[in-house]
Amino acid sequence: MGPKGVVGLAGALIVVLLVLSSVYIIPETHRGVLLRFGELVETDIQAGIHFKVPVIDQVREFDIRVLTMDLPSRQYLTVEKKPLDVDSYIAWKIRDVDQFYRATGGDEFRAQSLLASRVDNGLRDEFGIRTMVEVVSGQRDELMHTLRDRVNQTAQSEFGIEVLDIRVKAIEFPGQVSENVYRRMATEREKLAQEFRSRGRELAEGIRADADRQRTVILAEAFAQSEETRGEGDGEAARIYADAYGSNADFYSFYRSLQAYRNTFMSKDDIMVIDSNSAFMKFLNDPQGAQ
Repeated sequence: MGPKGVVGLAGALIVVLLVLSSVYIIPETHRGVLLRFGELVETDIQAGIHFKVPVIDQVREFDIRVLTMDLPSRQYLTVEKKPLDVDSYIAWKIRDVDQFYRATGGDEFRAQSLLASRVDNGLRDEFGIRTMVEVVSGQRDELMHTLRDRVNQTAQSEFGIEVLDIRVKAIEFPGQVSENVYRRMATEREKLAQEFRSRGRELAEGIRADADRQRTVILAEAFAQSEETRGEGDGEAARIYADAYGSNADFYSFYRSLQAYRNTFMSKDDIMVIDSNSAFMKFLNDPQGAQ
C-alpha cells in the first residue's frame, strides 16, 4: 500500500471516530443535558439517539426513576419538650432536569443533602407543635402528609425535584427517657394491681360477711325449729304419760318409783337403807302374804 493509501485509511478512521464521538444515546430511564465549553446549551434531552459536536460538547445524564434516601436518626422535641429519636426516609425523583442541574450542578449527593436539610427542618417544626401521643399514633399520617406537601413545594420550586413520600420508620425514646417511661409504666401498673387487690379484698370481706350472716340466720332458724319440735315432742310425751297414768295409776306410780330409784342409784357405791318392817321388805320376803 502506497503513501496515498495509508493517508486515505487514516482519514477514513478519523472520520469514523468523529462520527462515533458525535453520537450519543440517552437510556429510557434517564434524561440528559448538553454542555458546550461548560456552558449549558440544551436541557431535558429525551431518551434516544442524539448528536453533538465532538470534543467541544459534553453530555451529562440523570436518572429520572424514583430514588430513596434513608435519613440519619435525629432527635426532635415535642410540644411538651420531650425528646424523641426519629428514623425516616424520602422517596424522590428529578422532575425538571434543567432546574435540577442549575440548582445542584448535577450532583446527586448535593441534591440529597439539600433534601435532607429541608426534611430535618420540617420534622423539627412538625414535632414541635404536637404532643408525644399525636406524633406516635394520633396524627402521624397527617404529620407525614403535611411535611411531604411542604417539602415537595420547596423542592420543586428550588431544585426541580418532586418529593413523592416522606415516612417515619421508627420513633423511639432516648435511653434515659426510655428508662423513666418504663419506671413510670411499672409504677402505674403496680398502682392498678394494688387497686384490684384492694377491690378483691373488699369483695371477699363482703362475701364472707354475707356468708356469716346467712350461717347465723340458718342456725337460728334451725334452733328455733328444733326447739319447736322438742316442745311438741315433750307435749306429746306428757300427754302419753298422762293417758298411761289415768289408765293405771298404781302401775304408773310404781314405774315412777323405779325410775327414781334407777336415777338415784346410778353408781355401784350407792347404798340404800330399808326398814326391815317396811311393806317393801315384807313383799320381798313373802310376796303371797303381802297380797
